[in-house]
Amino acid sequence: MPDNLLQTIDEHTYGDHAPVIEHLIELANLSTQDRSEIVAKAATLVGRIRDDAAPGLMEVFLAEYGLSTDEGVALMCLAEALLRVPDADTIDALIEDKIAPSNWGKHLGKSVSSLVNASTWALMLTGRVLDDNAPATAGHLQSALKRLGEPVIRTAVSRAMKEMGRQFVLGEDIIAAMKRAAKMEEKGFTYSYDMLGEAARTEADAKRYHLSYSRAISAIATACVHDDVQSNPGISVKLSALYPRYELAKREDVLRNLTPRLRSLALLAKSADMGLNVDAEEVDRLGLSLEVIEQVISEPALAGWDGFGVVVQAYGPRAETAIQALYDMAVKYDRKFMVRLVKGAYW
Repeated sequence: MPDNLLQTIDEHTYGDHAPVIEHLIELANLSTQDRSEIVAKAATLVGRIRDDAAPGLMEVFLAEYGLSTDEGVALMCLAEALLRVPDADTIDALIEDKIAPSNWGKHLGKSVSSLVNASTWALMLTGRVLDDNAPATAGHLQSALKRLGEPVIRTAVSRAMKEMGRQFVLGEDIIAAMKRAAKMEEKGFTYSYDMLGEAARTEADAKRYHLSYSRAISAIATACVHDDVQSNPGISVKLSALYPRYELAKREDVLRNLTPRLRSLALLAKSADMGLNVDAEEVDRLGLSLEVIEQVISEPALAGWDGFGVVVQAYGPRAETAIQALYDMAVKYDRKFMVRLVKGAYW
């Protein structure tokens, strides 16, 4: 990757968005016909989704508790945080913090799903039990109900959150995920298994994650039955899981220690004829990520493999520069990248 391109990426980490947006508008140069075709295609996709006679539980739930409502945001926060909390006292405090203040009553009976309406009843009653603002006598009774009810509430909410999590998490491990994906794969769907987890805090963490990725690739390889990478399942990996000090201040250490680990995973993926995606990281690591990627794809043993993928956060002001850097690498080393554009997950 040219030094000037890397310098541009680093210099514009926190740059002004206005000139970037103006440049992209000029670059897009969409005609009236282009815009009409985009609107028509989007409307067709929305129509197909709405015509689905059997929407899933999550679709029905989000139709009532969308992220535009305080209650929807509270539920999503609870779903994300609950499974990370290790002890009962903190779980109880988290549930009280997210459920008690919300106005669940306004959603009562509004959904076409009896299950969602029943859930609304449960949330409303739970909120009332956990509310500490009741007057004197009622407050004492409520405190007793709260103490007695917390284990029941904790169990019920945990079960509900796990059911919600099933909509987003395919399985607790790669074997369970592949088993659940099998039916959809028979219909022609392909999966990129995201075993992203948390960032490594210690060298032991990094080695454990690397071993986990290696074993997952070996497991996924059994489902790679097609002749081309695009038709086979793949895997996504997180660079910060492969080295505990994945930061610019430790650049030399990162390039020396992390690069061989990613290279070994890429070689393993190539041997299975499957894709390996490098997930996006925080914005201040973009330049470092591209340096690691270049060192890996320059490996001669990876020639002829079109399965190396990179996730690019399209909302970032340097997305175009990052894509240009990948293009330059592809030309320089005679490679093809699988670029996945995402709205964005990190800042």
